Amino acid sequence: MNKVTLDKNTPSVSLTKRGESQGTMRVNLNWTQSAPSRGFFKRNTAIDLDLAAMYELADGSKGVVQALGNSFGDLNRPPFIFLDGDDRSGGSEGGENLHINLGDVNRFRRVLIFAYIYEGAPNWSTANGSVTLMPTSGPQVEVRLDSADDKALSCAIAMLTNVNGEMQVQREVRYIHGAQRDVDAAYGFGMKWTAGKK
Repeated sequence: MNKVTLDKNTPSVSLTKRGESQGTMRVNLNWTQSAPSRGFFKRNTAIDLDLAAMYELADGSKGVVQALGNSFGDLNRPPFIFLDGDDRSGGSEGGENLHINLGDVNRFRRVLIFAYIYEGAPNWSTANGSVTLMPTSGPQVEVRLDSADDKALSCAIAMLTNVNGEMQVQREVRYIHGAQRDVDAAYGFGMKWTAGKK
């Protein structure tokens, strides 16, 4: 299957044509788990990356789909986005997956796909993370989490935007020094945040 890699030279691509109905698109996050250090002064460099999505629907409703707070979403009712699990180690072959129902793209205004470090010291540069969008037709779209900022807790990866009935994806790869509240502030969703846990 063809794959398009979004980078600084090719930052965006259209996922759907105007009026086109697709099925459920899978969004996969995979990363490399670093090996534990050995010796007397060993330190655990393992990180737990979590895949998540902030959304704004056509009716103005907003929210987040994430493992934190058990906000796994729903595929067939608003928000039409579903997170299928939580890979704590990076060792799962399938990584973490969001599913987005593109049966009617006009239900969406925008969806921000992002990842954050739930546990472990920020270490994006060794994680070698990548996100692959797998629509039901057309090429897969890959976004690599490069240009790492190891002081950042979060990374805004890609923005899906409904542009006149076409769903377009824009590469972001924007590292943010803070958690969900700070990602929201950077992109202006305007949600109210409270502490959550898994």
